[in-house]
Amino acid sequence: MTGPTATVRPETAARLLHAVATVQAATHQPSLVAGVVRNGDLVWSAARGGETGGAEPGTGTQYRIGSITKSMTAVMVVQCRDDGLIDLAEPVSTVLGDVPFGATTMHQLLSHTGGLPAEPAGPWWERRDGGDFAVLSDEVRDQAVVVPPGRQQHYSNLGYALLGQVVAKLRGRPWPDVVRQWLLDPLDMRRTTYHPEPPHASGYSVHPWSGRLDPEPHTDTRAMAPAGQLWSTVADLARYLSFWLDPDPGVLTPTSAAEMRIPVGGRADEGLEASYGLGLSLGARPGRLVVGHGGSMPGFLAGFAVDIAHGTGAVALSNGTLGDTPGLPQALLDIVAKSEPRLPGVWQPEPQLAGVDELLGPWFWGDTPLTLVVQGGHLLLDSANSGRRSRFVASGRDTWRGLDQYFTGETLTVRRNSDGSVAGLELATYELTRTPYTR
Repeated sequence: MTGPTATVRPETAARLLHAVATVQAATHQPSLVAGVVRNGDLVWSAARGGETGGAEPGTGTQYRIGSITKSMTAVMVVQCRDDGLIDLAEPVSTVLGDVPFGATTMHQLLSHTGGLPAEPAGPWWERRDGGDFAVLSDEVRDQAVVVPPGRQQHYSNLGYALLGQVVAKLRGRPWPDVVRQWLLDPLDMRRTTYHPEPPHASGYSVHPWSGRLDPEPHTDTRAMAPAGQLWSTVADLARYLSFWLDPDPGVLTPTSAAEMRIPVGGRADEGLEASYGLGLSLGARPGRLVVGHGGSMPGFLAGFAVDIAHGTGAVALSNGTLGDTPGLPQALLDIVAKSEPRLPGVWQPEPQLAGVDELLGPWFWGDTPLTLVVQGGHLLLDSANSGRRSRFVASGRDTWRGLDQYFTGETLTVRRNSDGSVAGLELATYELTRTPYTR
């Protein structure tokens, strides 16, 4: 066997089904559909419950996906940056002019670090049809930031309405058309739409005492749509998960996709186990990072998560207002990771890197041992301190640029003796020598 196959074992499938059934029953979801992606394929799915308003719950049935929409809006913004249309460090006013919160940067809006209010002023936007961007701007003009910009992550639906207007202005067409042309069509997500299309589930809230179903509205949020309007299916979102596991350069370069997964801000009550990147929620797991987003709108809950290290993804959709559906995908990934741990990659001889042989082997920062080795085609500074374990790529004669961890962007410089032999290394303010010293 050369690698994992695109399936799950029967015992894994049983554990996955148990997790889905538990959430559906314990949190009173009228229906719940979930799936697991591996190696680009939807390899497992399950549906529980049948109260959808007439549609059969399954991988092709639409549910509203709420704030998963934000991750798609974020892709549109980063695409515009990659096309040279904006700089993420610029304030939103450079595109939209005199608008509320116009001094907030695009990067701050993407990462929820702009300090904007969580919701626009007025009646609950999720339960009513909205107006255009001019109407929204008038509604929120008297609102102020609730947290100093840049200080911490404070989730804001309003911020993503601004970002949706940014991409609409830059592309010269409405936000729904931008998402369709630049993301949904290239990924063949034909069943991801602005309005529901049959077969789709109806949204419900569940009365806490009687257990009856109360219908929820299917609103057109208009200017707020970039924060949570879209409808989708497990089958379509499986393609979306596959994109995050192996980005299509025609949609977003792997480098830009990786940038969106860099932690920017976290809430104080989440500790260090959860944070936010650019349009993506980030969750720490032992030895790996889980990336995704949850979603909720009246009558619907949703969530997706991808485990980059294990090459797996999971999605869950349900049609209840309150419940554990958004967190279910991470639980499904944990089951797969524990039941079917990923096989290590096959070791292959390293490619020859020019000019590294004389640098390889043991080095010392004071009395702290370090080692330079070739690994994965890069020069790797190996350290017992995982935070100092960094890869480097050649950037000039006797210089190397750090790619990750503590030394990201820092320069490793080779110092030479008069005869050309290596005298030592300089890295940031570190001086590395072949032998240790004791003060």
